[in-house]
Amino acid sequence: MPYSLVSAATLGFDLVRLPAGGQVADVLVTGIGADAATLHRIAAAHPAAGRPDDERAALAVRARRAHELAAGGVPQLRDLTDPGGGEDRSARLVALLERGTIGNTPALERLVRDDVLGPEHPVVADLDPAVAAQAADVLADAATGWWASDALDAPTRQELTGPFATATAWEPGPRPDLGPAAPGVAAFFAELRDLDEAGRRRWRLAVDAGRAQRRPWAAAMHGAAWAAHVSGRTRTLAAVQLMTVGVFAEAGFSPRDGAEGVWNALAGCVQGLAMADLLDEESLAVLGGPWTTVTGRSLPLAG
Repeated sequence: MPYSLVSAATLGFDLVRLPAGGQVADVLVTGIGADAATLHRIAAAHPAAGRPDDERAALAVRARRAHELAAGGVPQLRDLTDPGGGEDRSARLVALLERGTIGNTPALERLVRDDVLGPEHPVVADLDPAVAAQAADVLADAATGWWASDALDAPTRQELTGPFATATAWEPGPRPDLGPAAPGVAAFFAELRDLDEAGRRRWRLAVDAGRAQRRPWAAAMHGAAWAAHVSGRTRTLAAVQLMTVGVFAEAGFSPRDGAEGVWNALAGCVQGLAMADLLDEESLAVLGGPWTTVTGRSLPLAG
């Protein structure tokens, strides 16, 4: 399945179930928010930068092999078989979701090159194409290396992720501008980070209570994504979703929580927060329903 910034919540669903999904999300957020200076710095960290042609060719072969290893290291859901047995259907589905992803590393790499650093990036069009291509290589390598972190040996993983880490160690780069939604998103994230085990249990119970709302939820998510597209805010919405990946882990939720629906609940809430000014009340209520069930309050909208 291809990934796109339009469907960042789907990518987030995969990332929260991967051991280093938070690092993948951080790479993508860095690319979305990068200014020209950041992209130049990332490009300068490319392993082939300044090397003669023969060394560049050898490095390209090694990188390609590393990407091939990564691509085969994480199973996709379409390749997994239902384990069957005495468990009920929901339990079997969760077991599958814990073991595989919807997308893969080639889809992730296309996302980096075509969407994150694609034509809608505010500064890429003005960059030297060689600089943009090298920055894309570094970002794609890092995202791939972290995606398959458990499937790669340490030297291969370091080969893929090291240049990005070097480029951002001292100057991480600007974060994406979340616009008027920023205060509400920050308040939402702060409450998640403060969750204890009782708070996490309330979210799990809210997910269970809201399972009958799957169709309205899907329609509301689609409507919010469409609103982001027509208003030119797809990159902003994607950044919010990807930031939520890290907060998911900071809140103490597990990959199993992601598989069982907690990610979808959080993704719906931030989708509502980010696009609240363009959503009708019914859609906003559906997306923010889990938050309301947990806290007894409406989403912390800006203004």
